[in-house]
Amino acid sequence: VAFLVAFHQNKQLIGDRGLLPCRVLLKNFRQYFQDKTSWEVFSYMPTILWLTDWSDTNSTLDSLALLGLGISSFVLITGCANMLLMAALWGLYMSLVNVGHVWYSFGWESQLLETGFLGIFLCPLWTLSRLPQHTPTSRIVLWGFRWLIFRIMFGAGLIKIRGDRCWRDLTCMDFHYETQPVPNPVSYYLHHSPWWFHRFEILSTHFIELLVPFFLFLGRRACIIHGALQILFQAILIVSGNLSFLNWLTMVPSLACFDDATLGFLFPSGPGSLKDRVLQMQREIGGARPKPRFGSVVRRAANVSLGILLAWLSVPVVLNLLSPIQVMNTHFNSLHIVNTYGAFGSITKERTEVILQGTASPNASAPDAVWEDYEFKCKPGDPSRRPCLISPYHYRLDWLMWFASFQTYEHNDWILHLAGKLLASDAEALSLLAHNPFASRPPPRWVRGEHYRYKFSRPGGRHAAEGKWWVRKRIGAYFPPLSLEELRPYFRDRGWPLPQPL
Repeated sequence: VAFLVAFHQNKQLIGDRGLLPCRVLLKNFRQYFQDKTSWEVFSYMPTILWLTDWSDTNSTLDSLALLGLGISSFVLITGCANMLLMAALWGLYMSLVNVGHVWYSFGWESQLLETGFLGIFLCPLWTLSRLPQHTPTSRIVLWGFRWLIFRIMFGAGLIKIRGDRCWRDLTCMDFHYETQPVPNPVSYYLHHSPWWFHRFEILSTHFIELLVPFFLFLGRRACIIHGALQILFQAILIVSGNLSFLNWLTMVPSLACFDDATLGFLFPSGPGSLKDRVLQMQREIGGARPKPRFGSVVRRAANVSLGILLAWLSVPVVLNLLSPIQVMNTHFNSLHIVNTYGAFGSITKERTEVILQGTASPNASAPDAVWEDYEFKCKPGDPSRRPCLISPYHYRLDWLMWFASFQTYEHNDWILHLAGKLLASDAEALSLLAHNPFASRPPPRWVRGEHYRYKFSRPGGRHAAEGKWWVRKRIGAYFPPLSLEELRPYFRDRGWPLPQPL
């Protein structure tokens, strides 16, 4: 899914003519570190793009995404993988994350990289087999996954207790469903749940995130209960909102809480089945120690090295967890191997949205100027449009528009780049949107950003009876009407290509 999102959106976001071209980032980075060696620059920001020609980054980004999509699809469909394939997936996605600007600044990017890095060590060195006979799962790798899920959940619990007061007075869920980045249809109904249900949700969240993680260290049964509760919790979060592939991904390390005896009932047990072959392997090996093989020796050495590396890199993460000024969703190394996590440490109490509008009027200030709304793929816009349901897919621009709505356009200069592209009816930028009011007409002469406050309509109320999911009220201007000519110096100063009107 991550590589599919990259293939569909990277050109528009970080490509040659993207909203934040990665070529500009790479050039600025090289200029800043001009007195450093190539290896020092690469190690600070490892990405395959350092080794490519920057004259056509669109092709390079597409190639990385398609290669990753092909390898991951092969692993998914066949159930076969080795360390080389898994390392390739990790390296390909890290190459995209490290040049992804703010579009790849979400916690689940680092979480996917850390999960993928651990996944390398689950597999044989080069054999491709669904049931490799000489590749027993290392306890070091299992505890690596358990340590990952512990940090994810306990970090999320601590940031809530230390963060917004509403988590302590049990009122955060009164606002969360309405103000989360991209609500889904279920969010609408959960928002209108009784007050006592919202209090129960928060108490359950504190239990799952602050107490249940310690079940990992209390023996086999407690560990199994931990895994089951965490997977159930993530499934509930998937139903209640569009949090990209975060919750699907968080289920993965929870699988390390289960052993074969626990998961056996999920597999058929007929002659020749996977379960039958596993049992046969166990009978053949018995208590005998298998003769060492070259691949097994290499893999055992790699696992021991992994354990030492995880312990070393966990030191700043543990210190961050213990710190009263805990930072969430941060990586302490350029490889994103051991990271710190957290979610919704603060909750916004009201929802605001930036609505982009265009007009064909020659005078933007004229009282008779007709302003028409652009619609995004998923974020709230037209009050009558039903909230979308897209998880595990991810619309990166929609998410950044949510952040931009409670900041200013000075903090998000890419939004003016987007405005310039709309003024030119740029096809790449428009592919990120759901509706272009000027689709069959000349481009708008002016584009502006309007700031609105949004609230869910009340079920059974007047607005709901009119088919409206949202009720909105204008706050004021987000940025003033702009023409393409006015943006020319702004684009030039940032090294962005000026869009050419059709």
